[in-house]
Amino acid sequence: MSQKILILFVCGSVLSLQVAGQQNKPADAIVSAMNNSANDWNKGDLESFMKMYTDSSTMMYPTGPVGLSSIRELYETKYFNGKMPKQNLNYSEMKVTLLGEKYALLTGKFTLSGNNLPERSGRYSLVMILTKDGWKILHDHSG
Repeated sequence: MSQKILILFVCGSVLSLQVAGQQNKPADAIVSAMNNSANDWNKGDLESFMKMYTDSSTMMYPTGPVGLSSIRELYETKYFNGKMPKQNLNYSEMKVTLLGEKYALLTGKFTLSGNNLPERSGRYSLVMILTKDGWKILHDHSG
């Protein structure tokens, strides 16, 4: 009898670990995508960095939400000098909260540093959506 209980306990534990692992996969994929986008930024590949956004993405400005063309314009004019970023980008303290199977909230800290400019950092919250191309930013609220 005790062997049956042990087998059930072990099987239950393995099943719990597999379910827990599946729950972490979206978070791992989101964090990985964000780190890859920071690498694209730091290489000066704004085109690849912008692929983190969907065609219908918005960003919150003080005047209200703006679309993808305004997001791109912000990065090109304020954060890039031609082909290269003015500073390197790093994300930290990322926390993913799943909002169902296809949506997630990502919060964290961004830091812009280097190039003999003062370091700047701030907090962000991103609504993420799972697309056929992976996790993308649906709405960006950075400050």
